[in-house]
Amino acid sequence: MTANIARTIAQELSVREEQVAATIALLDDGATVPFVARYRKEVTGGLDDTQLRTLHSRLGYLRDLNDRREVILSSIEAQGKLTPELKAALIGADSKTRLEDLYLPYKPKRRTKGQIAIEAGIEPLANLLLANRSADIDAEASAFINTDAGFADVRAVLDGARYILMERFAEDAELIRKVREHLSGVAVLQSKVIEGKEKEGAKFRDYFEHSELLGKVPSHRALAMLRGRNEGILSLSMNADPDAEPGRGSYCEVIIADHLGLKLGDSSVDAWLKTVVTGTWRIKVALQMETEFISRLRELAEEDAIRVFARNLHDLLMAAPAGSKATMGLDPGLRTGVKVAVVNDTGKLVAHTTIFPHEPQNQWDKSVRALVTLVNMHKVELIAVGNGTASRETDKLAGEVIAALKETHPALTKVMVSEAGASVYSASELAAQEFPDLDVSIRGAVSIARRLQDPLAELVKIEPKSIGVGQYQHDVSQSQLSSSLEAVVEDCVNSVGVDLNMASVALLSQVSGLNKTLAKNVVDYRDENGQFRSRKELLKVARLGPKAFEQAAGFLRIREGDNPLDASAVHPEAYSLVESIARARNLALPELIGNSELIKSLNAKEFVTEDFGLPTVTDILKELDKPGRDPRGEFKTAHFKEGVTDIRDLKPDMVLEGVVTNVTNFGAFVDVGVHQDGLVHISSLSDKFVSDPHTVVKAGDVVKVKVMEVDVERKRIGLSMRLDEKAQPAAPHKAAAGHKGAAKAGGKPAPQGKQGGKPQQINAAMGNAFADALAKLKK
Repeated sequence: MTANIARTIAQELSVREEQVAATIALLDDGATVPFVARYRKEVTGGLDDTQLRTLHSRLGYLRDLNDRREVILSSIEAQGKLTPELKAALIGADSKTRLEDLYLPYKPKRRTKGQIAIEAGIEPLANLLLANRSADIDAEASAFINTDAGFADVRAVLDGARYILMERFAEDAELIRKVREHLSGVAVLQSKVIEGKEKEGAKFRDYFEHSELLGKVPSHRALAMLRGRNEGILSLSMNADPDAEPGRGSYCEVIIADHLGLKLGDSSVDAWLKTVVTGTWRIKVALQMETEFISRLRELAEEDAIRVFARNLHDLLMAAPAGSKATMGLDPGLRTGVKVAVVNDTGKLVAHTTIFPHEPQNQWDKSVRALVTLVNMHKVELIAVGNGTASRETDKLAGEVIAALKETHPALTKVMVSEAGASVYSASELAAQEFPDLDVSIRGAVSIARRLQDPLAELVKIEPKSIGVGQYQHDVSQSQLSSSLEAVVEDCVNSVGVDLNMASVALLSQVSGLNKTLAKNVVDYRDENGQFRSRKELLKVARLGPKAFEQAAGFLRIREGDNPLDASAVHPEAYSLVESIARARNLALPELIGNSELIKSLNAKEFVTEDFGLPTVTDILKELDKPGRDPRGEFKTAHFKEGVTDIRDLKPDMVLEGVVTNVTNFGAFVDVGVHQDGLVHISSLSDKFVSDPHTVVKAGDVVKVKVMEVDVERKRIGLSMRLDEKAQPAAPHKAAAGHKGAAKAGGKPAPQGKQGGKPQQINAAMGNAFADALAKLKK
């Protein structure tokens, strides 16, 4: 079966079967995707991270499919019904849906009306009427009356025969395939409000009377309607014949009759068979298809939502770090005060306090003096301000501190930092272990400071689902979501690399080949023996054997260690190759590493060996040119407009700088510093057509936006990145969207058509329920 799986995946990825088979062998041997992607390119034929993740996912699916296939084959064989044709069909089934369709007639099930009729001996009548249309239907049926079995008259007998055929037809895999194929193109999803729920379900009002092609429903609308159904506000149904005239039968009945070769006339048997066909569709197949299509809709919507979350998480984790600078973290608050934490350039907490600059204490000047003292005492270079309650007021406080120190600390900078998930970290077991004697609220300030220094190193301490860059994250499969997000974290950590002598247990546990136990053992060894001097020293760590070392070593960095290559992404297994390159040019290792001019002059093919192919040699030369380079971009921050601190300060046509906090399939949310993110709808992202917002912006980007409309009452802001676009007043119920503090429902944007169109179209696209869709994202 492995060969068949490799062939199938190779076809899906448009690569050679040998590449897939070799990759499967590596994964089965315990290799991780990051390790295979970076250090086994010759083996895989250069498959990249994305291809490998897809391969890994499909491998799991197809192996599950094979396991299920074996169970089904065994079950049917035990029944003595496994014909060569059926076995071939089951072996050839390429999806779980097709497999279950074929298994349906043989699947153990509760007693049905058709089975009861068969037990009463009525099946011969059903077969006779199906084969002989000229039969005297009443006369034939009367011969099968069985009072003891509950079939006391002709009508009951004919009903039994009808159910026998209906159930037989509904279990015809080829017929079901034809019906499914037809419905895929024409079926419509209909959503209606349940009578009496109009007021309670106001947030779902866009779906009180809504219909659209089932196969075209975007993920955010699908999840919104499904949530409405789960909350008892909406009813969802499938309309298989949206264009049919009232009173006419379904076209699916035509498909059923054609498949069975039934050309029905006017005889009494034909009239009875028509009721069989209608019953097959309405009672059996229609309900089955509605359940299947809506379930599939949910599945696809969840996959899309998870994909959006994963992409946003990747962008957030790969945000540029401010670097190793002493940083002050401010966790804003009003009545409870502003929590202050200072960490040094390595992220170690060196001071903390609480100040009360805001109402009701109003100790503004005292707070400024306290912060100035801390900056001077610890040579603070950055001030990280959490973006929660009282953030703009606290940002103003930081501005006064900077102004007071402009002569002595001209480089002192303040940055607004997302505090999403900081409270989760503060109350976590990890934070309690790190700061057992520190108040929970101060731990949050520490997290805010550290995530400015290095977002990746700090955010890995928080469960990805708590970071708040998802779309309907609580409505999707939590196991699939966790699996996808964990893969993103793993890829990001290994892409950047980890400082072995500074990394936390949380960060180390994400390194290829390591887990929480091994990561803790690494930190324990470091605490007991001091800093690692070489990668080889890892083999002295408890339970860290050769396999774990092979997977992890290349992703762990040692600055100023015994071997300069330990600070690079060159794997220890390739050190001999680098040494041979240095010898070929009569250079010592330190003279080769970073010698850009010399390295660019080298021909990679010259150093290819039996053990190291051209892809590996090429990668090594790139790494030697810029050893330990950080793939993350240059650190930038948005400068919020002075005097604009509240949604009431926003005016149409105002141009502001902001930070992209979340990207969805229908636009991007931007923080412009007013405690309420605004929405740039997909049609306002660019002057050109945009099919995917992620191709234009990503989480963490600093962008310029124009205010298009403001709904203060409902806390919604419409923005545009098309700065030449003119704002127009919008109707109250067509307000644009923000996603803090709104209700938890979904909505629908208008069809895009031509993007860059009329503001009225944009306003309609950002309707109220649509705004509510992501209300919870930053809670």
